[in-house]
Amino acid sequence: VILRQSGGASVQAGGSVGLSCVDVGNTDDRITVVWYRQSPGKQREFVADITPDGRTTYSDFVKGRFTISNNNHRHTTDVQMYNLKPEDTAVYICCALEYGTCAQGAQVTVSS
Repeated sequence: VILRQSGGASVQAGGSVGLSCVDVGNTDDRITVVWYRQSPGKQREFVADITPDGRTTYSDFVKGRFTISNNNHRHTTDVQMYNLKPEDTAVYICCALEYGTCAQGAQVTVSS
């Protein structure tokens, strides 16, 4: 499994951003994709995850604002982030739970 990310942006508070995580490696594997985020001076924190059969888990601070989904045909996991807040500013990273591998990360910056 080799993960690559696309997306990331700078937006105003209340705006929306979409991130994608693509398995460009062994695309036949069914993986649980976990999204984390990391801000300067803070520990990496769990954002959300999705299992191969589509079951999702969200952290309390994004529940109701972020939506994670799989597109198995495109071997992609997407995160749509709505109503963004300045405290959502971070590098967002997707990882394959079963392999412990992660993509390169994407910066999301939310200004007030």
